[in-house]
Amino acid sequence: MTDMDRVSNAFQLFIKEAPAHQAAWLEAVQKLGAASALDARTEELVYIGILAATRMESGLPFHVAHAKSLGASRGEIISAILAGLPAVGNAVIQALPIALGAYDEPQRR
Repeated sequence: MTDMDRVSNAFQLFIKEAPAHQAAWLEAVQKLGAASALDARTEELVYIGILAATRMESGLPFHVAHAKSLGASRGEIISAILAGLPAVGNAVIQALPIALGAYDEPQRR
């Protein structure tokens, strides 16, 4: 499985149909990442929690695979998702099957 296989259809269409916008967006994402005081693994775990809290499950497979490649454990993925329980309620549990399915996939070589 490639990274693009983990990217949502909507995002793949964004890349294809609006390359200038996607390039500008990617540049902003990279600059925000560089400005962060968090290490890459922690930042990815936080982002997974935000995706779960905002019900943006389509981004989970890509970001879970990236977090795993950075050394995040299965338990850390679960905790990142469930950290939003007090703030947004049990809506975050919808992200668990998607995230754990992505985590449990064999890593590509």
